[in-house]
Amino acid sequence: MMKNKKNIINFLILIGITVLVLYFALKDDFQNIMNQLRSINVVWLLVAFLIVIIYWLLRSKAINIFTRKFMPKTKYRSSLQLMIRTQFFNAVTPFATGGQPYQIYHLVKDGVRLTTSTSIIMQNFIVYQIAIVLLGGIAVLANHVFSMFAKNVLLGRLVTLGFIINSSIIIVLFIVAFSEKLNRKLIRFGINFLTKLKIVKNKEKKLAEWDEYIIKFHKSATMLLENKKDFLFCIFLNFLALSLLYSIPLVLLYATGDFESFNVFEAIVTSAYVMLIGSFVPIPGGSGGLEYSFIAFYSSFIGGSKLTAIMLLWRLVTYYFGMIVGAVSLNMKKVKS
Repeated sequence: MMKNKKNIINFLILIGITVLVLYFALKDDFQNIMNQLRSINVVWLLVAFLIVIIYWLLRSKAINIFTRKFMPKTKYRSSLQLMIRTQFFNAVTPFATGGQPYQIYHLVKDGVRLTTSTSIIMQNFIVYQIAIVLLGGIAVLANHVFSMFAKNVLLGRLVTLGFIINSSIIIVLFIVAFSEKLNRKLIRFGINFLTKLKIVKNKEKKLAEWDEYIIKFHKSATMLLENKKDFLFCIFLNFLALSLLYSIPLVLLYATGDFESFNVFEAIVTSAYVMLIGSFVPIPGGSGGLEYSFIAFYSSFIGGSKLTAIMLLWRLVTYYFGMIVGAVSLNMKKVKS
């Protein structure tokens, strides 16, 4: 009940921020922006939606590869449903933190042990983060070589901070996944602290339970990393998926009838910059921060009502579409249940 209430609050916050973003985006040039939106080529817009679906398909394949190591009979369709439903929880929680707990819950419901499902989702998140950092590193290097964006001290620092945060997440995840000794120390510290607060009553029993959990968890993590070929392939799948997702602004540019303002490489680099900033905006969907950074970076190529129209369509395609489809899928699941 509390979790549902929290999701509703986050959703209401998201609606409020969305209304504010729309107001500030449209208030100065409403008529021209609406004219741009009305003249959009629907075929190219559908291509943008198709790219998002391909993004889900590729990322679903990665999680299916990890899951099948423990449950060989797991169908790809199940992994795809999981990925689609995750979009809703990512959309309505700050920093997209709701996705991984739901994925663990979903796998446990499908019969995967908690320790194993936690390890599967952690490994899947690691390969995703590696892909983000790789694309972010390429983007930073490309801008350094080609000077694609006008110098902005604030945005430059935010991009650097985003790159550091995402790189740090990978390091922390690897430590948590493979440092059994450190995990034991952290768990013991936590249980001792909770025992002093009289939240944990049987300290020795709880320590024994967590010791067993850590052993199983690390066995699962080791099994997943034993096949380096699959691990690298999953990084590639996420890299390809993100590259396609980052190219969507180019498709939306084509939808306006403009085929010259920037190319696919510039779109991927620019989107990588945008996402490096958006990854640490503490609001569901990175709302506000993502729109601002999109306008700031893509203004190096286009401007005016066309830029605002593309930004609005980009948010619809890459964010709201996933949230809506995820919500529909979740509701269909409840109806079947």
